[in-house]
Amino acid sequence: MQALLLFLTVAALSVLASSPLLMRVGRAFGLAQLSASGLLFFVFGVAVGPLAMGVLDAAQVEALRPLIAIGLTVVGVLTGFNVEPRLLRSLPWRLYAAVVTQGATSLVVVAAGLFAVFYLTGALDGMVAALGAAALFGAVASVSSPHVGILGMRSGRLERREGLGLTLVAMLDDLWGLLALMAALALASAVSIPDGFGLLALAALLGLVCGLLLLFLTRAASNEEEVATLLLGAVMLVGGAAAYLRISTLVAGVVCGATLSVLGRQAAASHYKVLAKIERPVYLLLLFLAGPLFHPQTVWVWFVLPLFVVLRFVAKVAGGGLASRVGGGVIPPKTGWALVSQGGLSVCLVIEFLLLVPGPTSQLIFDVALLAALINEVLGARAFAIGFPPPARSMAPPAPEAN
Repeated sequence: MQALLLFLTVAALSVLASSPLLMRVGRAFGLAQLSASGLLFFVFGVAVGPLAMGVLDAAQVEALRPLIAIGLTVVGVLTGFNVEPRLLRSLPWRLYAAVVTQGATSLVVVAAGLFAVFYLTGALDGMVAALGAAALFGAVASVSSPHVGILGMRSGRLERREGLGLTLVAMLDDLWGLLALMAALALASAVSIPDGFGLLALAALLGLVCGLLLLFLTRAASNEEEVATLLLGAVMLVGGAAAYLRISTLVAGVVCGATLSVLGRQAAASHYKVLAKIERPVYLLLLFLAGPLFHPQTVWVWFVLPLFVVLRFVAKVAGGGLASRVGGGVIPPKTGWALVSQGGLSVCLVIEFLLLVPGPTSQLIFDVALLAALINEVLGARAFAIGFPPPARSMAPPAPEAN
């Protein structure tokens, strides 16, 4: 009963925290950014979990895993909706070149650096384990937070074109994270690499079938309530089936959302609006449920954490500058300073990996990624202030009054 009351309280707080009032930016840009990220819910989850107060014990946390899988499916479906053909075709090729350069720089620098550390020190068991862990750390490093661009526009530090450009770069960065997650799952989630890719193909097939089924059912829906019921039912079906089969809920959700976006055409916009209403409450609940899973068990957490943060920061700043030159100025030269915050998808990536491939290595990746997310949110606010300082106020004296 105590755990149920706590969960209902957090659910209510997640709805309140989704209010647009928290996105209004005043002088405390860092506080607004931290509130927008929702990572305070993760801190609350750690506080009530087995590591601290113990309100939620290990058995209760295990019982909540199906709910986590459904939340990951919601995130995946909404990410898949970003695969909008008309929008993607309208973007200039220079923007894609900049995104590829920026994301690849972060992924390669972080993955290569940590792979060298894991392999040379023998911290992980074998080269395949080291490669899989490094790939997932690269996935987390490549993902950026899109809310910085939005807050930058609202605070007046970014022009509308710059803010929208940064937001698009951060959204397209998600693709790098998903590709690296798929590589890590293929290396670690099955007996052999071909079996791992087979499980990924099964997840994609599940998402495709559910997306096609949902398209067929929603054609006969006559109002928004019926569409919402069908969408939520499809999300629960995809998440439940993927959790039962122990395949990737994120991959299944992304394929389902992409199917709806590509084939749904005009109906896709209404489908997205329905799910977008619950996106932030679901994400905040995911962050809270991730808190009790946090359990650093090895000293390697405190060794890898600063190394990951430093490598990612250097890669983001250097990759942003390189991406601006490759893209011919389509994004600001100091783009990397605005992409230091990790974003919500990075948290979902490590939750997914921990659920599918439980073990010491997965726990290490999860603990480091979650701590790094908190650090990078604070560091991201500082970096953004350096790269994009607030507009200077006019110091000109007032004009004298006419006699």
